[in-house]
Amino acid sequence: MQTNFAAVNTKAEVEKRNASSVSNHLKSYLRHPGSGILALLTGTAALITFAVLIFLVVYILAKGIPYLTPDLFSLEYNSENVSLMPSLINTFIMTFMSLLIAAPLGIFAAIYLVEYAKKGNKLVKIIRVTAETLSGIPSIVFGLFGMLFFVTALHWGMSLLAGSCTLVIMVLPLIMRTSEEALKAVPDSYREASFGLGAGKLRTIFTIVLPSAVPGILAGVILAIGRIIGETAALLYTSGTVAQVPNLMGSGRTLALHMYVLSSEGLHMNQASATAVVILIFVLIINGLSSKAAKRIAKG
Repeated sequence: MQTNFAAVNTKAEVEKRNASSVSNHLKSYLRHPGSGILALLTGTAALITFAVLIFLVVYILAKGIPYLTPDLFSLEYNSENVSLMPSLINTFIMTFMSLLIAAPLGIFAAIYLVEYAKKGNKLVKIIRVTAETLSGIPSIVFGLFGMLFFVTALHWGMSLLAGSCTLVIMVLPLIMRTSEEALKAVPDSYREASFGLGAGKLRTIFTIVLPSAVPGILAGVILAIGRIIGETAALLYTSGTVAQVPNLMGSGRTLALHMYVLSSEGLHMNQASATAVVILIFVLIINGLSSKAAKRIAKG
C-alpha cells in the first residue's frame, strides 16, 4: 500500500511539474508574442517536412511495389526484363570502393585538423575553404572533371574505377567536415583525463576520442552513401550506362542511372518506379545498419 501511495504521489508530482512548465511557456509567449510566433512557425515547418517525407515514401511505394516482379531481379539484363540486378551489384561495388578511399582520407584529414594542426594555421584555413567550396560545386562539374581527367587523361575509359574516383572527390569534403565537427564535439576533459593517466597523443585519439566521435562520423558516412547511391550526372560521364556487371575497368550503371535511363526512354516507366522502391529500401537498410553499428560502438 505504501509503495502504491508513493507511486501515485510521484505521478502526481510529475503531472504537476508538466502543467507548471506548460503554463510558464504560455506566460512567456504572452509576454513576448514574437517567441510564440516563431515557435508556431518552427512547429509548422517541422510538420510540413514530416508530411512531405511521408508523402514521398508512400507515393514511391504505391507506384513501385506492384511492379516488383521476379524478372526485374534476373541476373542478366535484356530489353524484355530490364533487370535491375546488374545495376544493384554495380551500386554495391561503387559504394564500397568510394567509401574505401574517401572514408579513411576524410577521417584522417579531420583528425589532423582537430588534433594536430595549430590554431590560426593558414594551411588549415585553406583546407576548410577548399572543402566548403567543393561541397557547393554541382555534380555535373565533377562529372566533367572525371571525364577529362580519369576517363581521358589517365586512359581509364568509362569504367567503375573512374566513376568511383569521381565520387570520392564528391563525398570527401562531406565526410571530412562531419568528422571534424564530431571530433570537436568530444569534450577536452576526455583528452586531459587520458593524458593524466599517461597515455600518448596517438593512443588517446584512437582509444578515447575516435570511439566517442563515431556516431557523428557515421552520420557523415551515411550522408555520403546517400549521395553515392543517388548520383547520376557525374556517373553519366565517367562510369557509363552499360547494363552489365563489368570488371573495374569496364562500364556499368548504378541503380540511379538505371532508373534515369528507363525513365528517359519512356518505355519502362513502371520498372523505373520499381527501381525507385529498391533504392529507397537499399538506403533504409544501410541507414539502419549504420545506426546499430554506431550504438554498439558507443556502448562499447
